[in-house]
Amino acid sequence: MFRKILIANRGEIAMRIIRCCHEMGIDTVLAYSWEDRNSMAVSFSTEAVCIGPAPAAQSYLNQDALIGAAKAYHCEAVHPGYGFLSENADFAEACEKNGLVWIGPTADMIRQMGDKQSARTLMKKNGVPVVPGSDGLVADPKEAALVAEKVGYPVLLKATAGGGGRGMRVASDADELEDAFREASAEAESAFGDGSLYLEKLIVNPRHIEVQIMGDSQGHICTLGERDCSMQRRNQKLIEESPARCLNQRQRAALYKAALRAAKAAHYVSAGTVEFVLDHSGQFYFIEMNTRIQVEHSVTEMVTGIDLIREQIRVASGLPLSFKQSDVKLQGHAIECRINAENPEKNFAPCPGTISFLHMPAGFGVRVENALFPGCRVSPYYDSMIAKLIVHAPGRLAAIRKMRVALEEMTVEGIDTNINFLYLLMFNRDYMMGNFDTSFLAKDTSTLVRWDEESRKKFGRKAERKDRA
Repeated sequence: MFRKILIANRGEIAMRIIRCCHEMGIDTVLAYSWEDRNSMAVSFSTEAVCIGPAPAAQSYLNQDALIGAAKAYHCEAVHPGYGFLSENADFAEACEKNGLVWIGPTADMIRQMGDKQSARTLMKKNGVPVVPGSDGLVADPKEAALVAEKVGYPVLLKATAGGGGRGMRVASDADELEDAFREASAEAESAFGDGSLYLEKLIVNPRHIEVQIMGDSQGHICTLGERDCSMQRRNQKLIEESPARCLNQRQRAALYKAALRAAKAAHYVSAGTVEFVLDHSGQFYFIEMNTRIQVEHSVTEMVTGIDLIREQIRVASGLPLSFKQSDVKLQGHAIECRINAENPEKNFAPCPGTISFLHMPAGFGVRVENALFPGCRVSPYYDSMIAKLIVHAPGRLAAIRKMRVALEEMTVEGIDTNINFLYLLMFNRDYMMGNFDTSFLAKDTSTLVRWDEESRKKFGRKAERKDRA
């Protein structure tokens, strides 16, 4: 087992990894930017080293600085968390060349699955259903138009590199296709340095379902249940839950089999997620595979009782998984809300600043992942997510009620957040009934949640506290 690990990340995921390492008796070295010099992760890590100024390109994306820090502090391995360089095959390869163990899949696996078109081709060869679309990259709008005519509009143009909803554009007809192609390609080039696109038929208003997998170097691969990530805004997940209420047992079994075929086709090692869209007829299609730990991994941990970060570290050290597929038992229902520093009343504009007062909820089945404290600064340089609130209960409605209570208790002052928005969303009838898809939050959100007189009576203490504030 490793003695010391470099953590190439920040915020709540850095704290999550630090805690797990220390439980395992492993020392940690946190690589941080000057902007994060007063962060909680810097205080709690065994050691910490500043690798550059605030902009991520000069710090958290600076491969030479990260590898230099790992070697200078005699680290044996690097954990990239999620985001930043976590799915960068070149960085994984550079770590390996410098004698550092990469806590994740190999560079070849990342490269193979990170190129979405190559991943589609691999899935098709191995019997995993994929969304109808181009057989390869589409070179220009004319070629895209030919494919679109074949599969039928509307279509989705997607960057073969990267993720997070960038480099994606919808074309409803031939008139929109050329502009959509150029916009998607330009955004992909800017974000990922690769403007290559492929084309898929757009599955209108699907559910977004993903299967958590974990593999080791001995060839064992297990599925650990699914997550419903359909509650999204601008292609960014906001609420995740497990299990997915929209699946029946036959669909769930077929989904797991497809995810296993996908993972085995890639000879996958470490934590990963196989993502699917589910259409209104109940047919599912592979869309991509994420070769890293995900933000919503905590949801899976709550329903399985398995520490995914610990398994990542064990597998990277050469040990086998600590469980078999038959050991994986899904218990109850878990829901995660992403707490963002943003103002829902101002089109969800980011709201960096200093936290003046903080109170986090607690209690049976309540988990909070964050790196916040009174007086800490929420930076404008990085993602607006500041915390994750996860609850677990015997059933879905019980989990929703628990989430309401937790969000009611959660207090963050000094900056704007989406806490009240999420709280009211927990009372939305369609959400409670499970009647939602990826288009749900694309509507006018003021019709979904509002502080009107009826809400003030209905939502009780939270409304009264908002009035006092």
